[in-house]
Amino acid sequence: MPAAAPAVNKPKSAPQRALEKLGLRRDIDLALHLPLRYEDETRLVRIADTRDADLAQVEGRVIDCRVEQRARRQLLVRIADDSDELLLRFLHFYPSHQKTLAVGARVRVRGEVRGGFAGREMVHPTFKAVGEDTPLAAALTPVYPTSAQLPQAYLRKAVGAALARAPLEEVLPAGTLPPGLPPLRDALAFLHHPGPQTSLATLEDRSHPAWQRLKFDELLAQQLSQLQAKRARASLQAPALATRRGGLHEKLLAALPFALTAAQHRVAHEIAADIARRQPMHRLLQGDVGSGKTVVAALAALIAIDAGWQCALMAPTEILAEQHFGKLVGWLEPLGVRVAWLTGGHKGKARKAMLASLADGSAQLVVGTHAVIQDGVAFERLGLAIVDEQHRFGVEQRLALRRKLVDHDHTPSAPAGRVDGASAAPHHDDRSAPLEPHLLMMSATPIPRTLAMTYYADLDVSTIDELPPGRQPIVTRLFVDTRRDDVIARIRDEVARGRQVYWVCPLIEASETLDLQNATDAHAELCAALSGADVGLLHGRMTAADKAAVMARFTRGETAVLVATTVIEVGVDVPNASLMVIEHAERFGLAQLHQLRGRVGRGEVASACVLLYTGPLGATAKARLKAMLETNDGFEIARRDLEIRGPGEFMGARQSGDALLRFADLAEDSTLLQHARALAPVLLAKHPEAAARHVARWLASRAEFMKA
Repeated sequence: MPAAAPAVNKPKSAPQRALEKLGLRRDIDLALHLPLRYEDETRLVRIADTRDADLAQVEGRVIDCRVEQRARRQLLVRIADDSDELLLRFLHFYPSHQKTLAVGARVRVRGEVRGGFAGREMVHPTFKAVGEDTPLAAALTPVYPTSAQLPQAYLRKAVGAALARAPLEEVLPAGTLPPGLPPLRDALAFLHHPGPQTSLATLEDRSHPAWQRLKFDELLAQQLSQLQAKRARASLQAPALATRRGGLHEKLLAALPFALTAAQHRVAHEIAADIARRQPMHRLLQGDVGSGKTVVAALAALIAIDAGWQCALMAPTEILAEQHFGKLVGWLEPLGVRVAWLTGGHKGKARKAMLASLADGSAQLVVGTHAVIQDGVAFERLGLAIVDEQHRFGVEQRLALRRKLVDHDHTPSAPAGRVDGASAAPHHDDRSAPLEPHLLMMSATPIPRTLAMTYYADLDVSTIDELPPGRQPIVTRLFVDTRRDDVIARIRDEVARGRQVYWVCPLIEASETLDLQNATDAHAELCAALSGADVGLLHGRMTAADKAAVMARFTRGETAVLVATTVIEVGVDVPNASLMVIEHAERFGLAQLHQLRGRVGRGEVASACVLLYTGPLGATAKARLKAMLETNDGFEIARRDLEIRGPGEFMGARQSGDALLRFADLAEDSTLLQHARALAPVLLAKHPEAAARHVARWLASRAEFMKA
């Protein structure tokens, strides 16, 4: 018997490849690919009844069709009904256009009507040949998000077929939906083909019950996914890092030259209680710029070290990591704690020695960039990981970071000892099982409550909601760039008083596409204007050693003015700096502007932030600058930033390529969110199979991004 011929994979067509590129692989994906807008092809208008700027559908017979060569070659077609005539103008056309629009053909045409020298006309309308009795559409015609290789007609057909095949049966138990919401199948069928009497306003603002059903289902899937992630972590084991009376954290508190605020004490106790449990902590520590998160993190690290475990602190930039390193060395080394420093720039013998100290446990705290979790880095007993400015890592980076931490073998190879020599072997129930480290994430970009309830629903959140005493309020001023000389005069005055100044630019060197003042030009300009003053330059293309040297001179007060790019956005702490100038402030995000403003006002002198802008300003830039002028409150800034950018950009979701919520709007759908939040634990407890099917339907591969 001859062998069967091998199966031949038929090559995919361009539209099929375009569908996959849009992520439309499953029937449910197509069913959830909703229209951007709708066209009303359910009614005809007499040509004589159309008005200028109307979007109308008319029907008539072609009475003239010709190609004319005017300023450019164009196809002119004239149709008529029993009321008037209409000119159709095509600047781009094919022979098929002329064939369909031949004299005598009956056509149905839809487009925007406008007045012209030759009477009413439409430019590039849609059209099709019809008969005397061709019926009108029974529903509004959907217009879908698409690409060049994916015609609307093909996409409409694919969606229609998918709607018929997709498993859209109800999986949620009866009585669990908010009142008034339709079944999912009915909601989707309606949104793809709404009836002619449907109010377009309720479709556009997504207030129609069919839209509300999709929003609720999406929010519920997100809440279920987050709750599942939280419960999965609760089943894992972590080292129990109990505080010790008279331990290192108490010694640090006694040695600090300042007293903690009540808010710092509160969150420090919350973190200490978490890491004392055998379940992995997963906590977000948020607080405004300068609220004192670093010292809280140091106290948590000392509890871990005192219990015989190692700690890692990661920051997104070398400058921020080095700032942390300097502070922590000053605080902890007098207590006998060895603090290590690791970035991607470390090479050769120094790197090998550093890695060896992590592997044998002699380095108790390591501070660095994401190099801390790169391949080849191993800890003897990592008990606590701290990630600063976690939102700047992006969704995929945070996922990779989490996987890397969990992949490490955290089981100590031998009993560890406290730095004071007392025996402190880590205890846990199963010495053979690897232990997951506790995870503390920190952010100086406060998370609005609605975001905390959605994207951070699997986290416990601690908030430092007060600033240390003595912090001076920062006065913010807005200057058009034509007043640049006035700003430089103010800098001259500050330098004369012995104060220091930041000047921040969005670019390093001149750009052909963006006409922005760049850092190198600004540096040259200020050097010329401030004769005798030391003006430094700092940007991301400098080597780590050069950046460190420039920052050291500024920190010591030797440099009066530091011209920099946004590498100084976070972590830089120079109490003598009293003025921040931000060049082309309209080009920066609101969170960036607030972070940069927070580099001043860190001492006892009055400080100011000058926002230099170039007009005219767009609506978004105006909203950002207005917010900066009206408030210094980081939580209010975050709320407005969320309104301006939306949750996808606020969360760094753009870096992953996946929008975290496609349909729901956190500002508009708080009632649906509250219902989903209340229902999720009930479903997991009483209907786990329904919960699993609901998450699979809505999230599929995106479930991981919900946990980032």
